[in-house]
Amino acid sequence: MKQNPELIVMLTHNDKTVNNAYKIFNQCKNSKAKIWGFKEEALPIEQMKKLYSYMKECGKTTVLEVVAYTEEKCLEGAKMAVECGCDILMGTKFFDSVNDFCKSNNLKYMPFVGEIEGRPSVLKGNVEDMIAEANTYLKKGVYGFDLLGYRYTGDAVELNKKFVSQVNAPVCIAGSINSYERLNELKNTNSWAFTIGGAFFDNKFGGTFGEQIDKVCDYIEK
Repeated sequence: MKQNPELIVMLTHNDKTVNNAYKIFNQCKNSKAKIWGFKEEALPIEQMKKLYSYMKECGKTTVLEVVAYTEEKCLEGAKMAVECGCDILMGTKFFDSVNDFCKSNNLKYMPFVGEIEGRPSVLKGNVEDMIAEANTYLKKGVYGFDLLGYRYTGDAVELNKKFVSQVNAPVCIAGSINSYERLNELKNTNSWAFTIGGAFFDNKFGGTFGEQIDKVCDYIEK
């Protein structure tokens, strides 16, 4: 069944949370976006908890996206998500320890797949290998996947379409969605969600932060 993907607003720029995230959310809390999140860097944990709590009060689904590649750092990110009361942990390389921790704390886990490096992150690897990797993790009980489609060094459109069609789980296409052309491509993937952060800060969709959110939501629903 064809579905329109959900926008996840990320209060992040260059893969780090912006300092005035609370203020921006407060200004845009009545926009059409239902899912909000940010990264594990660089707000202090108390500010993160306060903002996530406010998002929940406003009826939002909450996401923490962790850009980490070692088991220690990935597990640290998962613990941070639980401490903040988040609904979904996105990102991290997959580790059984992180998966087990998420399951025992009722945290929906959506790890990265493929070969990822850097910050902002870059995705490398073979499409078929990523699909096989994802299906292995699904058997271990993950909720879904954080696919860095437009950070891919290969053909992003092919990756996004093939991955979503061959992985039977929620897929969020994340990173560098910064044009209506890419929104059109997304609508053809049948993905569960997509993230936009930096493109709103760079005013790629025209208008205030809140106006851009509503423009994107309206466009996706067309």
